[in-house]
Amino acid sequence: MSITVLIVDDEENARQNISEYLTPLGYEVLGAATLAEAREFLKRGDGDVVLLDVSLPDGYGPSLLYETENIPMRPPIIIITAHGDIDMAVDAMKNGAHDFLTKPIQLSQLEASIQRAFEGVRMRRELAHFRESQKSNLNFVRGNNPDVLNMLEVAQKAAQAQVSVLITGETGVGKDILAQYIHISGPRANKPYIAINCAAIQSTVLESELFGYEAGAFTSAEKRKHGLMEVADGGILFLDEISSMPLDIQAKLLRAIEENAFRRVGGTTLIKVDVQLLAASNRNLKEMIAKEEFRQDLYYRLKVVDLHLPALRDRKEDIPELVGYFVRERNGKMGHNVENVSPRAMEALKKYDWPGNIRELSHAIEHAILFSDGKTIDLPDLPADIANQK
Repeated sequence: MSITVLIVDDEENARQNISEYLTPLGYEVLGAATLAEAREFLKRGDGDVVLLDVSLPDGYGPSLLYETENIPMRPPIIIITAHGDIDMAVDAMKNGAHDFLTKPIQLSQLEASIQRAFEGVRMRRELAHFRESQKSNLNFVRGNNPDVLNMLEVAQKAAQAQVSVLITGETGVGKDILAQYIHISGPRANKPYIAINCAAIQSTVLESELFGYEAGAFTSAEKRKHGLMEVADGGILFLDEISSMPLDIQAKLLRAIEENAFRRVGGTTLIKVDVQLLAASNRNLKEMIAKEEFRQDLYYRLKVVDLHLPALRDRKEDIPELVGYFVRERNGKMGHNVENVSPRAMEALKKYDWPGNIRELSHAIEHAILFSDGKTIDLPDLPADIANQK
């Protein structure tokens, strides 16, 4: 991978000497004699690593550190000076400088510093690529429905703010996929993402799953177990179907959220954690609160941001795009080469009411691919309740 080095120095000989040393080694070298020129390069995204002189004709070189502080992919900056001012060096390092070198520069030392700086650049790029590839792997199609598009904008803000989110919607609308979307859209993308379906775990077991337990806490507890909240430390814990959580565990969860800490079952040590909590429910939690089946204080603590996923019958304009996604996905998994959907098949898909939502659509496309004879899904290939609609 080629590395572009931006040299910001008003001395032409200094820029030329560094360029003549780096270019044969495979580096691409750019030169700027002023801060203004450097700013123009950085605006265009030119320069993987910046070599920055302290004294420049139009200002103090390290001021570029402050100006670029909030750039998400700010290139690492190596300060170069003839003065060797230790106080200035310390200040520059505190404000984000990667390294500090004094003139006359040892060129081999400079190259080593550039290589160390670029390791961080490469890591950020690979992480960004991973996040984008993860996004493309999620079967969360944006579509054209304005409610969904607005909801995704709010989801991205919630991801960046790292606040608690309550996701509501019918079974099969993709609440778990939205939770994963929040994970990879925020600063915790490379941290743990732990999901638990509260409805699938016995109430007597759910507490120990969430908080863990100490050896001897109960008869079968032979050794310490780390709970999912502890495993998710630094990342995200997704509680699916939280409406199934018993009231006594709701109270313990609320305390853990408010204190950012909990105790394992049978333990006395307070364990501090940093967890962003996402929760989902297909039931109306306000109605459950009225029936005293769900804690009101936990409800408001969870819904710092409230995201509602509409049913598929309310976003039928997105069906063609969803069908296209599922055809591409299932083709690869099933070894088929379906390329199209006939007009009458698509009309049936758009007419159907989809009580099972996107999950049902996914299964319907899998069924259609399995029974299609060629490259086109036709009406007879669809499940009978879709194909035989009146």
